[in-house]
Amino acid sequence: MQILGKKLVRETESQFVIDVGAGENWHDFVAWTLENNYLGLENLALIPGTVGAAPIQNIGAYGQEVEAFIDSVEVIDTALMKPTSDQESVSVVLSNVDCQFTYRDSIFKSNPSRFVVTQVRFTIPKKWLANIQYAELSKQFFDNPSPSAKDIFLAVCQIRKNKLPDPNLLGNAGSFFHNPVVSSNQFEDLKGRFPDIIANATITPQGKKYYKLAAGWLIDQCGFKGVRLGQIGVYDRQALVLVNHGGANASDLLELASQIKEKVHTVYGVDLVQEPITMPARSD
Repeated sequence: MQILGKKLVRETESQFVIDVGAGENWHDFVAWTLENNYLGLENLALIPGTVGAAPIQNIGAYGQEVEAFIDSVEVIDTALMKPTSDQESVSVVLSNVDCQFTYRDSIFKSNPSRFVVTQVRFTIPKKWLANIQYAELSKQFFDNPSPSAKDIFLAVCQIRKNKLPDPNLLGNAGSFFHNPVVSSNQFEDLKGRFPDIIANATITPQGKKYYKLAAGWLIDQCGFKGVRLGQIGVYDRQALVLVNHGGANASDLLELASQIKEKVHTVYGVDLVQEPITMPARSD
């Protein structure tokens, strides 16, 4: 994907509307928004990948998800393609609702061979509030309860550098499992048996409370942090990340992932869901 470009389309009393080409580097875009005083994306700093990949995964980190800032996504819908089709006839703009965003998921991820993202339109509210509720960020700003957006940006970058491997140096796909979501009753049961369990509480718009468990903590407590199975291993600084030390293949990776899922289920009664999509091998 080589489509570049980012521009302020319009400014209203309450928000900035920005169009960004799908080929733009995500982290560079986040830095650009801060430089131009479009504040809000700082918690999503240093996530590797492109702007076009962001809605596919509904990327999120440190208490923020990108869906909150996406107005619409322009795509090429291959389901509309015919031998006589031109790009205009197969280009579609999907609204935020059309994108069917959920936790680390979207209509694009659910239909991995159908859509090609070409542009993303963002709406950035002018009213900004620091989002430092996430435990690691709260610790960073214990002595500074009113950090600036740039302070948060720098803190997120430092946290990620300290705990996550650079994919250019050590093969990985980032977080390999979703953080499991459990009901209040299930969480209270787990808390009674495992007092140190880590979770973040969330209340839905309908007032229902649920808990998102830290998958990395579950995997770590099961003894997998730093473990290697041949050339595949669990990263020694963050158990949520599986890494390829060189020469391993997808079967090796999925075997270790299967062992982790089985152990976590046995110990905690919680099912881990794989985050990256497993695609069938191409015949061509």
